[in-house]
Amino acid sequence: MATHHAAPGEIVDLGTWAQDVPNEKTKVIVKTDEMELVRLVILAGKDFPNHKVLGPTVIHCITGEIECAAMGGTQVLTSGQLLYLMPDEPHSVRAVVDSVVLLTIIFKV
Repeated sequence: MATHHAAPGEIVDLGTWAQDVPNEKTKVIVKTDEMELVRLVILAGKDFPNHKVLGPTVIHCITGEIECAAMGGTQVLTSGQLLYLMPDEPHSVRAVVDSVVLLTIIFKV
């Protein structure tokens, strides 16, 4: 089955995303040549190891608590908080508790 991507003008309900946490479903919401929006479900203790992306990145903790290691330090994000990273900034993300994260990547064009 193909993954559904949100169409321009389509409402994406952030309020219901936390319901997927027990199923651990990461989903690409939108992917274009210019940007990508990804909903990540990260279970407590799991992580995305150190990596980097070509464009500016926003890591937005929708629910839960995550640790973001970047720019020589580690910062904790809780529900409703976000972190902006410059292009090519190495970073990793680890869930302190089960968490839902919105990842926004702007690609260089």
